[in-house]
Amino acid sequence: MINPPGLLISAPSSGTGKTTVMLGLLRALAEDGLTVQPFKSGPDYIDPAFHRAAARRASFNLDSWAMGAPLLGAIAAQAKGADIVVAEGSMGLFDGVAKPGELGHGSSAETALRMGWPVVLVLDVGGQAQSAAATALGFRMYNPDLRFAGVILNRCASARHERLTRLGMERAGLPVLGVLPRRGDLTLPERHLGLIQAVEHPDLESAIAGYAAFLRAHVDLEAIKRAASSGPMGPSSAALPRPPAQRIALARDAAFSFTYPHLLEGWRAAGAEILPFSPLADEAPAPDADLVWLPGGYPELHAGTLAAATRFLTGLRKHAETRPVHGECGGYMALGEGLIDKDGTRHRMAGLLGLVTSYEKRKFNLGYRRAELLADMPGFSAGTALRGHEFHYSSIVEQPDAPLARVFDAEGAEGPQTGSRRGHVTGTFFHLIAEASA
Repeated sequence: MINPPGLLISAPSSGTGKTTVMLGLLRALAEDGLTVQPFKSGPDYIDPAFHRAAARRASFNLDSWAMGAPLLGAIAAQAKGADIVVAEGSMGLFDGVAKPGELGHGSSAETALRMGWPVVLVLDVGGQAQSAAATALGFRMYNPDLRFAGVILNRCASARHERLTRLGMERAGLPVLGVLPRRGDLTLPERHLGLIQAVEHPDLESAIAGYAAFLRAHVDLEAIKRAASSGPMGPSSAALPRPPAQRIALARDAAFSFTYPHLLEGWRAAGAEILPFSPLADEAPAPDADLVWLPGGYPELHAGTLAAATRFLTGLRKHAETRPVHGECGGYMALGEGLIDKDGTRHRMAGLLGLVTSYEKRKFNLGYRRAELLADMPGFSAGTALRGHEFHYSSIVEQPDAPLARVFDAEGAEGPQTGSRRGHVTGTFFHLIAEASA
């Protein structure tokens, strides 16, 4: 079997407008009656929610550094039944880790090659004209095995600017699939981890409809459809991650929302029950849950509310007396003794771990992680190697508990953020993507 035809939307760097193009393209194609499957290349856990809103179909991450071929194939197979696939790249097209692991560099180009998708390069042509073609030509020639569908020229200032830029692209032999005039109202709101969450956007549906109308007016949708192609279908969903328990109480609200979609899909496909609850609404986890899982998110923005959520905290502590609790990044911080916000105010958290973290003095933590478990955590036994990604600005003030794992970055350097364990409670700063052998 063959996957539906697809494309990967990428750019020379972040900040060129590819997310706006992605959302507008997803909705415009859906409005044309196509079933559109979105994907995100790389470990971003915010963009898939925007993709889902635009395409009205779940989006999944594909990560060639963290995922082996069976898992990549199982996730790609989620496109079954779609008419076309549109994937969004991360950072610049060829940006990945400096040292390849046993699986790869993790670049968007690597994803496109594995999946057989040609690339649509979104170029910010502000401040240049024919010179933009040299940039595009360099990207096309950097890896001759990677196919290019063409370019979309973004932030074009005038008709003359467009004519000059097109001349360069014609000389370089690069098809121009669209020209987007400069507009200041097409950006999405951001905060320190990138875009705000989709659930926080004040009028996301109206914004996406506007992007679609803008793309429809300035992009050759038929040429984009014709350019799409793909490779062989991957294995069945049997390769998706297995659930760590049968009944999983999962925190889901504006403070805890960063869970990779392929994990949840794998849990559900294996028959696990996911029981969502909202700590911000002071809801306790289901009392009959086998496991409580606190994902990452923005607890630092809601620390006062969480500290006052007595039903949530009481239920969480009671569960931890006899059954496992696990937290990732923001969820890990909420399991700790205290969280110090950017103003220096300390808020008492669940106290199930001794961890104290602070946003008063921000410390940038970003990158892939490979963890070798020193003890069991939900779903995995001691000695298992996991792959994940870490992205936060908090610093550790206290971490008195036993380490959960030895944690290494993508280049093999061991780091101090080992996670913690105490009784039935575990936590990590990295967001789990896959078992290292998956």
